[in-house]
Amino acid sequence: MSRPQVSIYDTTLRDGTQGEGVSFSAEDKLRIARRLDEFGVDYIEGGWPGSNPKDMEFFHRAHKELKLRRARIAAFGSTCKAETDPAHDPQIQLLIEANTPVVTIFGKTWDLHVTEVLRTSLEENLRMIRDSVRYLADHDKEIVYDAEHFFDGYRANPEYALSTLKAAVLGGASAVVLCDTNGGSLPWQIGEAVDVVRTELGLDDPARTGSLAGRV
Repeated sequence: MSRPQVSIYDTTLRDGTQGEGVSFSAEDKLRIARRLDEFGVDYIEGGWPGSNPKDMEFFHRAHKELKLRRARIAAFGSTCKAETDPAHDPQIQLLIEANTPVVTIFGKTWDLHVTEVLRTSLEENLRMIRDSVRYLADHDKEIVYDAEHFFDGYRANPEYALSTLKAAVLGGASAVVLCDTNGGSLPWQIGEAVDVVRTELGLDDPARTGSLAGRV
């Protein structure tokens, strides 16, 4: 049996900037990206296009200036808004304009967040995930899908949480990331949920392709 492949996805340039007193210039981010590539990282998440001028400057300069040996740069964002076609969603368009080979988008997994935060239907949320992933994949992007609050959502409504993952896979996601966003899941809870996800997505079938990852 072949061993599973492990890829390193680094979020220093986005998550790493959220700490108190941390602020990277575009030049800082370019230097860090080069060092991460030398270290052997597979994916470097550059930031959220449009969230601030420095992130967009980084993406524009990265496309022209970075000559990476291994790593692939990813732009980060969310699914399209409710009742909106991805082609008409400004945030989705900024992800394309970032001109990265990889796009990571997050979507709602917890049914409570769908109805109370997004204030839309569970079915519409599935449409948002599926269509957003498909639209970006059709623009020759490798899509990493972040299932936000996956383990909380799975405990609340396993069937719906799994359906959000299937929507991302149906749209063309190459990797599905199970996020323990609150950081409160116990090891046995994570293990049980991951086993179910592997079965439901067919990842235990050698004939199937795709990957599963964890993120906190």
